[in-house]
Amino acid sequence: MSTQDSEFRARLTSVKDDVMTGVSFMIPFVTVGGIFLAVAYAYASLPGGATVETVFDSPGEVSWFLAQMGTAGLTIMVPILGAYIAYAIADRPGLAPGFLLSWIIQQGVVLQESSQVLGLPGGNAAAGYLGALIAGLLAGYVARWFKQREVPSFLEPMMPVLIIPVATVAVLLPVMLFVIGVPVAIANAELNSLLSGMQGTQALVLGLILGAMMAFDMGGPVNKVAYLFAVGLVSQQIYGPMAAVMLAGMTPPIGMALSNVIASRKYPEEMYEQAKSGFIMGLSFITEGAIPYAASDPGRVIPSLMAGSATAGGLAMFIGVEMPAPHGGIFVAPLADPIWGFLLALGVGSLVTAAIVTLLKPDHVADPGSSTESGTETTTAD
Repeated sequence: MSTQDSEFRARLTSVKDDVMTGVSFMIPFVTVGGIFLAVAYAYASLPGGATVETVFDSPGEVSWFLAQMGTAGLTIMVPILGAYIAYAIADRPGLAPGFLLSWIIQQGVVLQESSQVLGLPGGNAAAGYLGALIAGLLAGYVARWFKQREVPSFLEPMMPVLIIPVATVAVLLPVMLFVIGVPVAIANAELNSLLSGMQGTQALVLGLILGAMMAFDMGGPVNKVAYLFAVGLVSQQIYGPMAAVMLAGMTPPIGMALSNVIASRKYPEEMYEQAKSGFIMGLSFITEGAIPYAASDPGRVIPSLMAGSATAGGLAMFIGVEMPAPHGGIFVAPLADPIWGFLLALGVGSLVTAAIVTLLKPDHVADPGSSTESGTETTTAD
């Protein structure tokens, strides 16, 4: 491998790690906002008081207060993503620029004025999480560049709290408003319009793709891309992809646990304990519960997981299942609409995973004389 290739891979890994830092800080905001909004809708569906349709137009109602908290979480989550991506790159000097630049391009009125300046037909649309991701990366790199400049000693105390944040925002504000914000907002609006109208085969294909992505690396970058895509749409009140992603993330541990129980001869005895926790982790939407199985036999397990998750995601989208909560698994199942579709997709996806992996895996044969328990068991490819 050449030095240039090594440097490129290192830079790519660094960018991935920075983005994952932003995602990890964003998730609690997503969870709080999504669950409070979902509970607000659930409360509004009870007799008396506000209705689901009027929950935001009924000040003073319990559901209205819950919805305000939910909306706050889902609104703030996008600039939090940009803020902590910048923080991962430049530390404290990047935090405020990352947040503010991500925030300003979520203001539809601002971007509408920017589009008029450019002569583009932009509407009142936000740049979404994709815009925040770009803002966070740019803010981080620019802030880090300023941070590395040599300055007189009397200016050093002011650098992280005043000079670097202000200079970073000043440099990047026109870029975000006129170069990045408007085109991303236009693309985001078109995407939301397309997703809102998806039905039948189109919805099925999207669900299959999102489902397969969730199981591909179980918590890794591909999984996070699918999850972030769905979460970004929750703030736009598009809940179908979130249902598909949640179900696709639940099926891998459950499917592997089912296979381990019904075909225990194919697994080492010590994996039986993993099966017990696998059910709980799967029901809790913790996809990583399937990683021990995938690590021991990736060539057979990962395709099985992807097939089951794609089935769950595709079926959910085809039925039209919606999930306003971005996390919680079975504990937020009552918020799914329709709940029978949520449970059906979960059951079918888990069974598909269990059936395929059980057919593909050979019987486990312990061999004390070997460095691995079974030569066939640990093969990474057929």
